[in-house]
Amino acid sequence: MGLTSRERVIRTLRFEGVDRPARDVWLLPAAFYGREKELQALLDQYPSDFGDSGYKDPMDESPLYEPGEWTDHWGSRWVNIQPGMIGEVKYPAIDDWSKLAHWKPPYELLGKGFEDVNRTCAETDKFTMIGLPRPWERLQFVRGPENAYMDLAWGVKEVFILLDMIHDFYMRHLEYVVKTDVDAIFFMDDWGSEHALLISPKMWVEYFKPLYKDYCDLAHSHGKFAFMHSDGYIMDIYEHLIEIGVDAINSQLFTMPIEEIGERFKGRITFWGELDRQHILPFGTPDDVRAAVERVKRALWDERGGCIGQAEFNKDMPLENIRAFFEAWWGPPEN
Repeated sequence: MGLTSRERVIRTLRFEGVDRPARDVWLLPAAFYGREKELQALLDQYPSDFGDSGYKDPMDESPLYEPGEWTDHWGSRWVNIQPGMIGEVKYPAIDDWSKLAHWKPPYELLGKGFEDVNRTCAETDKFTMIGLPRPWERLQFVRGPENAYMDLAWGVKEVFILLDMIHDFYMRHLEYVVKTDVDAIFFMDDWGSEHALLISPKMWVEYFKPLYKDYCDLAHSHGKFAFMHSDGYIMDIYEHLIEIGVDAINSQLFTMPIEEIGERFKGRITFWGELDRQHILPFGTPDDVRAAVERVKRALWDERGGCIGQAEFNKDMPLENIRAFFEAWWGPPEN
């Protein structure tokens, strides 16, 4: 009998050997537009090893994918002009520091949405996790991106008060998460531009590394794994992520020297994808996709595990490229 999905992912994370690479796929709603049946049929042929946890997020931000304006639970107003894609904060909750004294995180949402989690976990053999702390992004959403960068650059004392409040909220949320039967916690922040970190590595280590360490420590103290996602060039912080105990990192490998990443970090952290969604998946050929997968395999995969086949699909990605991604990682469909 082969491994269950949960066993496959856990053995991948522990470098214990697997029957095949674990599989995970992310889909923006726009990926389905105009080709729902064709894409779903392909996804059914290559089922994910990651499953729904049963968590009903009370901060569900699905309005992000609908055109129009809406206000999130943190008090910031978003604007979106394209269906199936994510909008932007145009009116941050704390656009002026005078508002901080009367603002607080949405503490009333803590502990909600967990009613079906343990039952769902018991009924599935897939790997499950719950997120989604995102302190840097939430700081930008609440304060506004331009303000957030300037606040950090100038060392404005209020920004650290606000960051502490955001972190406190996420730690309280994770206290509920780690008491469930999910396999992992998941947190994220997009830290890279195309060629460098968005702030200096020194500033990242001082201000944000301790926050992520708190998340990892809490997860590990309850027998959970810690998964992190971060877009852009983040090679400067891989060593720090390994040090604080991140078990799996999802990053844009093709913005960085993949072979050097393999030489330095292979076997020390699990690479949770991904494949190039800026150039190869939307604009390349199926042969380009297959070559990209082989490049990731050569650099990061070994038979013990340490690498999860993962990609994010969007509306501008041809079905033949999506199919090539699956076949390059796992061969022809089993059904």
